[in-house]
Amino acid sequence: MFLLEGGGFIQRFIEWIIQYGGLYILLLVIFAETGLLVGFLFPGDSLLFAAGIYTDDLAKEFFGVHWFVIMILVMIASVLGNQVGYWFGRKAGPLLYERKENWLFKKKHLVRATEFYEKYGKATIFLAKFLPIIRTFAPIVAGMVKMSRPVFFSYNIIGSICWVATMMMGGHFLEAWVQRQWGFSLKDHIEAITIGIILVTTLPVLYKLFFNKEKKKAATGSDSVQP
Repeated sequence: MFLLEGGGFIQRFIEWIIQYGGLYILLLVIFAETGLLVGFLFPGDSLLFAAGIYTDDLAKEFFGVHWFVIMILVMIASVLGNQVGYWFGRKAGPLLYERKENWLFKKKHLVRATEFYEKYGKATIFLAKFLPIIRTFAPIVAGMVKMSRPVFFSYNIIGSICWVATMMMGGHFLEAWVQRQWGFSLKDHIEAITIGIILVTTLPVLYKLFFNKEKKKAATGSDSVQP
């Protein structure tokens, strides 16, 4: 019933998470998004930004530690998630191309991540952290192509630190600045912020995944009919 009370559903949901093991759920989601195939369903960017807004609450619920400790724990979850994805890619990655598709697994996501890796090489592990869907499949591809473990681990750590710090510190300091300047909290507008971040980060990737493929097909078709 708590989720059905006053206020937007997203706001109530986040408050529910914080009150009932918020940090643990946050760590699980970040780990899953960067290490498990099902993880591409989670909106990691918006969740991290929202977590940044609520860092003081999360820290208070977690033994009253400093909010910076919360951010470090999330970074560790991101690193570990990628390591699991890399391990899975080395062990079973090639079999994914033969796996039957379902609503949780789409081969096009794996193909797109592979193309991204071929284009940007080692930097993919860093850049993919900022790209929904790609960040879930990039470590798997790195494992499939047997990227050097030390190199992968290095880019994984750097990418995780930058991604988590950018999102969470952005939410944390923007919340403090808004309260100081205008006297209201971003927590009251979390729905709009969350939806906005999801749209900004996800739509470009979806466009690349779906519309670019159609353009390539159209271009191929036009070339084939030329005399």
